[in-house]
Amino acid sequence: MKWLVYVVLNVVLVLSARAELTIEITQGVDNPTDIAVVPFAWQGPGSSPEDIAAVIDGDLARSGQFAPVGRADMLGRPTTGAEVFYRDWRALDTEYLLIGRVSVAGQMRIEYELFDVLRQTSVYSGVETGPVNEARMLGHRVADAVYEKLTGIRGAFATRLLYVSVTRVRGGNDYSRLTLADSDGARPIVLLESREPVLAPAWSPDGQEIAYVSFETSRPAIFRQNLATGQREQLTNFKGLNGAPSWSPDGNTMAMVLSKDGNPDIYLMDLASKRLTRITRHYAIDTEPAWMPDGKSLLFTSDRGGRPQIYRYNLRSATTERVTFEGTYNARARVAQDGRNVVIVHQRDGRFHIALLDLVTNRLQILTSTELDESPSIAPNGSMVLYATKYADRGILAAVSVDGDVKFRLPAREGDVREPAWSPYMSR
Repeated sequence: MKWLVYVVLNVVLVLSARAELTIEITQGVDNPTDIAVVPFAWQGPGSSPEDIAAVIDGDLARSGQFAPVGRADMLGRPTTGAEVFYRDWRALDTEYLLIGRVSVAGQMRIEYELFDVLRQTSVYSGVETGPVNEARMLGHRVADAVYEKLTGIRGAFATRLLYVSVTRVRGGNDYSRLTLADSDGARPIVLLESREPVLAPAWSPDGQEIAYVSFETSRPAIFRQNLATGQREQLTNFKGLNGAPSWSPDGNTMAMVLSKDGNPDIYLMDLASKRLTRITRHYAIDTEPAWMPDGKSLLFTSDRGGRPQIYRYNLRSATTERVTFEGTYNARARVAQDGRNVVIVHQRDGRFHIALLDLVTNRLQILTSTELDESPSIAPNGSMVLYATKYADRGILAAVSVDGDVKFRLPAREGDVREPAWSPYMSR
C-alpha cells in the first residue's frame, strides 16, 4: 500500500505561510527516503530573513520521494561536519543528513553539506549565492541539488508557476487574476487583474516572458508580457477566436489559434515581423498547439476525425498525422523535454483524466482518478504534471508524478484556480 498522508504537512504549512496556494500531499512512494534537514545556522545579527531549511524540507517532502525528519525529533542540530554524530541519526533511522550555514554580506550566501548516515561520510557539498530578497529561490536551488544527487533526476523546485484564480462576485462579473508564484505556491504576484476572463497562460522558453489570452478589449486577444519590466504587447485583435498561444523552442515564433478566416485553424506568428503563416486548413476545429522540443513539428487537437484527437503537423513536409487512437476523446497535449512523453486530457467512461502517452511505444497510462481534470502542464524535468481539477466543489490545482505514484493538491485559500503553466528552468 502506498504511503498516504491525508493532512497538510506541518513543514509545508510553514513554507507556504505567505502563499495563496496550500499544499496537501495525498500520496507518495512506498518507501520514501528518510532525510533530516537540520535548521541552517544563521551567521549574522538578528535572525535569518528566511528559514532556508524549511524551504528545502518542504520541497523534498512535496516530491513524495522523501520523508523528512521532524525537527522536534532531532537529537542534535549540527551546522558543521565536526558536529555530526552519526549515532544520533541512525537512532532515528535517518538515511541522509543535510546541514548548512547562512550569511549575508551584500548578498546571501548558503553553504550546505549532505551526509550519508549509514556510510558515515559526506557525499555532496555546495554553495548558493544571490540577493537576499531571493532567499526562498536560493533554498529551492539547494533542494534541486540534493534531489538530483539522491535521485539522479534534475530538480525542478527553483521554477515558477502561472495560474488563473477566479473570485466569484454575486450579481456581478467575477474577478480573474493571472498570478505568478514559486513552485510551492509561495510569493504570489498578481500580473493582471480583470473583470473579464483570462486564459491560456504560456511561458517563453527562456522564462523571461509570458503570453496569455485576455478579454479586456471585449474580444479574446493574445498578449505577451515581460516579467522583469511588466511591459505588455497586444499581438492579435482579429475578429473571432484568438487563443492558445504557444512559444516555439527558439522563442522566435508563436503558434496560436485564429478563426479570422472562418474556421479555427493553427497559425504561426513571426514575433519580430508579426507575419502570420497559416499551417492548417480544415473545416474541423484545430486548436491547442504544442511544440515538439526540436521545433520541427507541433501537436494539436482536432475533431477532423469526428471526435477530438491529437494530431502532429510536420513543418518541413507540411503533412499531418494522427497520434492518438485509444479512446474517443484526447486533447490538450503538452510535451516533455525528452520529446517522448506527452501528457493529455483523456476521456474514459465519461470522465476526464490526465494521461501520459509514450510516443515511441504508443502506450497510454492514466495518471489521475478524479473526473474533471484539465489543462495539464509538465515540469521541465519531466517528472511531475500540474493540472486543474475539481475538489470539494472548487476549482483547484493538483499534481501527479509521471509514474502515478506521487500526488498532491494545491487548493487556493479562496476562490477557484485553473489554467496552470509550469515554467522552464529559470536563468540565474
